[in-house]
Amino acid sequence: MQGIAESTVCRIVHNIENILIKSRKFSLPGKKKLLNTSGSEDLIVMDVMESPIEKPQRHQKAFYSGKQEEHTLKTQVIVEQKTLKIICLAHGKGKAHDFRLLKTSGVKFAELLKVLADKGYQGIAKIHELSETPIKKPRGGKLTSEQKKSNRKLNKLRVVVEHVHRRLKIFKILSYRYRNRHRRFGLRSNLIAGIYNYELSLKA
Repeated sequence: MQGIAESTVCRIVHNIENILIKSRKFSLPGKKKLLNTSGSEDLIVMDVMESPIEKPQRHQKAFYSGKQEEHTLKTQVIVEQKTLKIICLAHGKGKAHDFRLLKTSGVKFAELLKVLADKGYQGIAKIHELSETPIKKPRGGKLTSEQKKSNRKLNKLRVVVEHVHRRLKIFKILSYRYRNRHRRFGLRSNLIAGIYNYELSLKA
């Protein structure tokens, strides 16, 4: 904005963030929700969203995402499949593998909770039995018709998290190049997710 000092803009933004936090209307349910959900029919969908950042002056390799071919910050989004409500987020650097981000996030699931994820979470069945990821095509081989059918069924259930990503990225701070200090990225993305959940509750 012309005529307004950058320090003034930062102060206004910080004040608004603090007001949103203190209101407690925009808090996410959190990781404990995943342990307290015991219904065998409940489905959880999980995926990682990437936000581009300025090229870091230090530790550039840690932020470089081969998938996006640029420096990014990753946000793991965990969503209730039926309600589309975001339960919790976790954050990591662009180079971090999706499954490694899950393990370092400290997220754990109730024994009867079924979790759906994409190919980036191959190996999740080792830490949570009731989980499902797409069947990978064998090297030099092909998937059977039944395997393809299973993948299509899974993708239809998983697609909701892509819709959530698009809703979150309406906020340009998550879709455009992030130019601020990384230490407040997690706070801001959590507030945005809280605003998304709040808007969802108004439509219920």
